[in-house]
Amino acid sequence: MRQLPLADPGVPNHRSPARYLWWVAGGQARTLAGGMAFGILWMAAQAFIPAILGRAIDEGIAARDGDRLLHWTALLFAVGVVQATAGIMRHRFAVTNWLTAAYRTVQVVTRKSADLGATLPKQLATGEVVSIGAGDLSYIGNLMEISARFAGAIVAFVVVASILLSSSTVLGLVVLIGVPIMLFCLGPMLRPLHKRQSAQREAVGELNSLGSDIVAGLRVLRGIGGEESFSRRYRSESQQVRKAGVRVAGIQSVLDAAQVLLPGVFVVLVVGLGAHFALRGDLSAGSLVAFYGYATFLVLPLRTATEFANQLMRGLVAAGRVIRVLKLETEITDPETPVRLPDHGDLVDPVSGVRARDGLLTAVVSAEPDTYDKLADRLGRYDEASEVRYGGVTLASATRADVRERILVSDTGSQLFTGVLRTELDPAGRCTDDELMAALRTASADDVLVALPDGLDSEVEEKGRSFSGGQRQRLVLVRALLADPSVLVLVEPTSAVDAHTEARIADRLRDHRSGRSTVVLTASPLLLDRVDEVIFVAAGRVVATGKHRELLESTPLYRRTVTRQTEEEEALR
Repeated sequence: MRQLPLADPGVPNHRSPARYLWWVAGGQARTLAGGMAFGILWMAAQAFIPAILGRAIDEGIAARDGDRLLHWTALLFAVGVVQATAGIMRHRFAVTNWLTAAYRTVQVVTRKSADLGATLPKQLATGEVVSIGAGDLSYIGNLMEISARFAGAIVAFVVVASILLSSSTVLGLVVLIGVPIMLFCLGPMLRPLHKRQSAQREAVGELNSLGSDIVAGLRVLRGIGGEESFSRRYRSESQQVRKAGVRVAGIQSVLDAAQVLLPGVFVVLVVGLGAHFALRGDLSAGSLVAFYGYATFLVLPLRTATEFANQLMRGLVAAGRVIRVLKLETEITDPETPVRLPDHGDLVDPVSGVRARDGLLTAVVSAEPDTYDKLADRLGRYDEASEVRYGGVTLASATRADVRERILVSDTGSQLFTGVLRTELDPAGRCTDDELMAALRTASADDVLVALPDGLDSEVEEKGRSFSGGQRQRLVLVRALLADPSVLVLVEPTSAVDAHTEARIADRLRDHRSGRSTVVLTASPLLLDRVDEVIFVAAGRVVATGKHRELLESTPLYRRTVTRQTEEEEALR
């Protein structure tokens, strides 16, 4: 069912991935600040541990002073408690930051998709949107999560460098100069990694689109024997994705190895220099132990910095895909000075000449069935070029919200989602149980409800896959009836149900919609025989109007369309 788009003034209108990431960070500034504060405290506490150990060795063990040893041991315990507490809080904030960033991205993309409505599938493949929810949002979440540890890594580096400079100018300078050099060595790998990740994400999106198309048309493929052809195509596409993944993994493995090798070399250099100074008598035993501890500890902030750079590249790629969706513009725009639509009136399409009179149950039959969707798009203003009038007012002169409130189009592409059946049928929660049961009876869906263990409170699986095609179609009709719009446009509402069920629906639909306009686009004789007026369209224009039985007698083309007979078959009768 085509629903009212969700408006969200907070959806960003950025044109670059970096600005989008900045917008996400700004929206959770408080939790990011909390994570950074505890990240700094957590890593700074670790940075002081080697200094405390060195002082304990020099002033306690080497000097054989029990009181000083006890003093530094107590201080080490206190720092350990601070580190543990800060680590717990940092992790809690990290999880919060990840979830906030990831699901905020989901909300933004979902709201934008709802706002685009029918425009989205015309401009972007389904797989593109699916891949955002399947992988891209996790990369954005990872970037927000690691920001706390990165802030702590920077502060810890400054603290350690300051301590080393105060103890040994040479070692301090080695740290201050060596760390930037190592990060600079990693830089050349980031740009090709970024390009390969972008190519891989593109390939994954195309594969997701192909997969969703195959699944959606699986029954048709089996019917025409096209399974093997599409299977070969899918295997070929998946191999392209695999090759793209291998290319990413190739440079990613080099980057991961460098994250271990370079800090390892750095540790060996610092420890070697420290040992040399200790042998010369420039450093005490405790200072040597402290320097070794610093060198070992520095591996953590260095690896955190390189991990941050890696996640930043992934985050920029993911944000670029989000921006691709946010850049899309809907084909239908609201006028600058909108006009309010009337509560009642005839619905008129000047293009085809169709006029659905106010308060009547009208059926539209087309000699070309593929025109139903185009007509429904015009009647519901899903086509910007639509000149349809309602009560004498053009739909284009009103806001989309006003049009959706008055006119509801329920087509064959309507879906059921995961959730409680009651909420699926009545998302706004404004209908009583009696009204729900009345709509279920009109759609002849009583048997669906009886078969469910918890009735209206039963859980619906994704896309209603636990229901048959006919059951899903009837539940979609129930949802449309409960919306109770001024004009309800139904596209082939009974195409998947049997003749007996269709007859019951046809008998009950008129009474349920009494006094309100209903337009049914169908060629079903059972429905056509029970409507107030039938409009026959051929070559895009109205050619006849009247009762079903009258048109059967007076219009041969209508008769052939409804009975599905050729001219030769009709002549043999």
